Amino acid sequence: MKSTHKRRKAASAETIARLADRGGDVSRFFTNKGQMMGPIQRVNVDLAPGMLEELDRAAHELNISRQAVIKTLIRQALDQQYLSGLTVRSGPGRSKSIMRGRHESDPSTARLIRFANQPLRSG
Repeated sequence: MKSTHKRRKAASAETIARLADRGGDVSRFFTNKGQMMGPIQRVNVDLAPGMLEELDRAAHELNISRQAVIKTLIRQALDQQYLSGLTVRSGPGRSKSIMRGRHESDPSTARLIRFANQPLRSG
């Protein structure tokens, strides 16, 4: 016998917001499994034309934005630095080691890392 239950379409953010504005219960839309993100800060970076071309080529080959390439490569470099046991001064005559666990890699990050480790191609 076939199931007669129809799968409900996910509610849009606007629908949830309207329900909340009317004082309705919106708790069923949230699972508490997500992470809170801090505020984003915008920065400007000056890049040489050749580096910009490499970033654009990587973004095009991976079908992701230039910003995603930059963020992923920065995250990878910071993780490598932390994992190398960087030592910093924590006071007069004292130092401490900063060790940080590797972040879970999603498939896009893994593809980007493989791309970044490929030898450069001319042309």
